Amino acid sequence: MNRALRLLTTGIGLIAAWWLLVIVTDAPPFMLPDPPRVFAVLVDRAWLILPHAGITAVEIVIGLTLGTILGGASALLLISAAPVRRWLLPVLVVSQALPVFALAPLLTLWFGYGLASKVAMATLIIFFPVTAAFYDGLRRVDPGWLDLARVMGGGRATILRQIRLPAALPAFGSGLRVATAVAPIGAVVGEWVGSSAGLGYLMLHANGRMQTDLMFAALLVLAVMALGLYAAVDAGARALTRWQPENGYA
Repeated sequence: MNRALRLLTTGIGLIAAWWLLVIVTDAPPFMLPDPPRVFAVLVDRAWLILPHAGITAVEIVIGLTLGTILGGASALLLISAAPVRRWLLPVLVVSQALPVFALAPLLTLWFGYGLASKVAMATLIIFFPVTAAFYDGLRRVDPGWLDLARVMGGGRATILRQIRLPAALPAFGSGLRVATAVAPIGAVVGEWVGSSAGLGYLMLHANGRMQTDLMFAALLVLAVMALGLYAAVDAGARALTRWQPENGYA
């Protein structure tokens, strides 16, 4: 309840700051519409916005799922096989050095204008944070635990399952939170490059027609979707690591 109240207070504060900015700058509506105008468009054109929002949500969820699975599997492969690690780590670094905007046209060319190219883009963006965080957690286990397991006769598989995996869950949760926060980027960028539906597609066409209020309404829906997905993933990550105390600064 306290967290929901804080989120509500923050949302109201941001809307108030947005309205104050419109008043102070006296910006014309086609440049910066005020909150009442955007909310009116959100209600009046919900029939248009919600179907596009549903498509973007599917792209994000599928991309997040695939990226998490592939990232987790890659981290396990990196920690388990040294020869693979020597070859795969440079590939991972190079893959992240390439700008996502440069890859979007290629993915659209390869997978088409439908769902597949947007899911692929989201998966690529999500893959690296999950892999990096989970791998870091797997290899930064207390050496005393590993020595004790070896003394007690534990094999590599047993040590991985009983010690490394539980110890790496907090890092995995952190990587998953980061991946969830950036997941909408892949889907929306893919929709900007080439699509026939989705919130990115809607925003692009609204911008071309100077329908700034519609563009802001779509952006607001995207933000709410991203916050909801992050809250769900954060709750799941906390449930997985409920045994670990949280020590934050007051």
